[in-house]
Amino acid sequence: MSATSPARAPFHVLAKPSGSLCNLACEYCFYLGKRDLFPQVPAPRMRDEVLEAFTRSYIECQPAGTPEVQFTWQGGEPTLVGLPFFRRVVELQRRYERPGMRVTNALQTNGVLLDDDWARFLRDHDFLVGISLDGPEDLHDRWRRGADGRGSFRRVMRGLESLKRRDVAFNTLAVVHAANGSQPERMYAFFKEIGSSFLQFIPLVERDGVGVSARSIAGRAYGRFLSAIFDCWVGQGDVGRVFVRDFESALSRIAGGPAAVCVHAETCGRAVCVEHGGDVFPCDHYVEPGRELGNVLRESLDAMVDGASQEAFGASKRERLPGACRSCRHLRLCAGGCPKDRAPASGRNTLCEGYALFFDHALPTLQRMARARGPARNDPCPCGSGRKYKRCCLGC
Repeated sequence: MSATSPARAPFHVLAKPSGSLCNLACEYCFYLGKRDLFPQVPAPRMRDEVLEAFTRSYIECQPAGTPEVQFTWQGGEPTLVGLPFFRRVVELQRRYERPGMRVTNALQTNGVLLDDDWARFLRDHDFLVGISLDGPEDLHDRWRRGADGRGSFRRVMRGLESLKRRDVAFNTLAVVHAANGSQPERMYAFFKEIGSSFLQFIPLVERDGVGVSARSIAGRAYGRFLSAIFDCWVGQGDVGRVFVRDFESALSRIAGGPAAVCVHAETCGRAVCVEHGGDVFPCDHYVEPGRELGNVLRESLDAMVDGASQEAFGASKRERLPGACRSCRHLRLCAGGCPKDRAPASGRNTLCEGYALFFDHALPTLQRMARARGPARNDPCPCGSGRKYKRCCLGC
């Protein structure tokens, strides 16, 4: 691997230790087809030499004074690599951790394999666990099934109960699609009932020729969904107790801070993806032939993240905005949304009308909140620890 040096700004890497390998066969999963990129590997798994090179480079390439580096493990299904792999993860992180730097881990999982052994390890090493859960059983099982066609809800809930018994910090990630997008109040009540206090709602936008698939959530439907969730959040007195990713991001932007989610950042490029073999791609939505930035066994992450190819990729989000976006009253909050959701012909985001509907609905209340509230979840903690608020005094 080439010599490492600090990157020009902090960056984030999403790691895929098992590639696209998964123990479910969710109908809308955009990642299952990525296994065709690596036909020579029947059961992908990140080798130890790749893991060590990645760990070392990710830590060493962060700019001086970076207080926290978060390793995010995703898939496919990352738990398929087993607990020994993650014990090795922690060992290598301790080896390369710099003085004054906190290394943390986040694991995004379907929860099927989680049990008390997993929960004990995750608690002992302070992993933040994201559970992929699309709502109550009938809504979740609509498209999140195993290869045998059986729904996965009950298996996921068993895994979640293991986490709760061991007091493992968890949040929930729900894909919002045509089936559950019409039931926001029911969705919100369900997540509160199971004890989730940090909610992510990811809109499903599947390209289907010139349009989108029937499973996808329509733009205005997504706007109505977010607006109804917002009304539940405010109306039930959950502000400050339940955190919704989209609302936190908007609050941060209104207060003059950065977007809390890359979808609404002005540019892309500071969140790359490393595959099981060490290949690095611009984003996990752009793991495509010919888009490789390099490999952690040969190049350092700073050279890839700060390279001309990635710089151009990141800037293109802003530079290719259509005229309608540039003159939109909500551009500062929306930033055009994720480039993957833009219609090929017009360049306009498929969710545009929905974002506008939501911001028109929620903005007056969000502005009042921004004036009255303290730091956002991902802001530096006001106590001066150097850690994010969510990792410090928020939990006191």
